[in-house]
Amino acid sequence: MSTSLQTVTDIVAAPGAGQAALLQALLAVQDASPENYVSEEAVNEIAHLLGISRSRVYSTASFYSVISLKPRGRHIVRICINAPCENAGKQAVLAALEQELGVGLGGTTPDGRFTLEGVSCLGACYMSPAIKIDKQLYGDLTAEAAVAVIRRYREEENIGHTA
Repeated sequence: MSTSLQTVTDIVAAPGAGQAALLQALLAVQDASPENYVSEEAVNEIAHLLGISRSRVYSTASFYSVISLKPRGRHIVRICINAPCENAGKQAVLAALEQELGVGLGGTTPDGRFTLEGVSCLGACYMSPAIKIDKQLYGDLTAEAAVAVIRRYREEENIGHTA
């Protein structure tokens, strides 16, 4: 399932949107997508609505690591893979996350709940090792604490589905 063309149109046509707002439009379209990505169809529609080339929209989308052109899980789990987190125990946290989720870096769980991504920095060196799930930052993690965070997300979603 991808973002509907009407959603793309609504986002791009919003007040303040324009050619200068290409990045914001891409992020908004991605946020509106249940699969956390910008579809090929959305790239074409954004280009059409903004009156710019498809290659400009595509190159902008592919330049930024926070924008995905492939479907992802509902929750994006980003782990810092840079030196400060590496030196603070990132490898143990990553191994625990991979085992808990059953996927490696770049993978999406079979139920579509989580995608695990490595990023070069989360801007949280003061609390390394750190991960970010969607917009929430978690730091000073141990392997056990990282797994507990993932399990809490699962529990909250399960409660949400039964309520």
